[in-house]
Amino acid sequence: MESADKTVEERIVESYRQDEDMMILVFAQWCVNHGLDPAELYRKAYPDQLVNERLARVLELTVSKEEAGDIPDQTLLGVLSLFGNDDLAIAVVDAITERDQVKRHPGE
Repeated sequence: MESADKTVEERIVESYRQDEDMMILVFAQWCVNHGLDPAELYRKAYPDQLVNERLARVLELTVSKEEAGDIPDQTLLGVLSLFGNDDLAIAVVDAITERDQVKRHPGE
């Protein structure tokens, strides 16, 4: 019975990891869509982490802004919230605020 429980546990962990990779991909693609460097924004949120290997791996899956569908800001923030990624959400909100200020006051 223990091995069956372990298999279920392994499937749950793998499913969570896949969902987390999808969250990372949504974040990375949103950054690409807005001309931001995902690794740099991630470093702002988590300055003590040297390199996020999963982010680096998922970056290879992003497409150009022209090929990608729109990812609304609220969608990204909702996905980050689902995973309790509050520090990254704060960095994203800061980037959104900066982007919106530039749009309102171009050339300043």
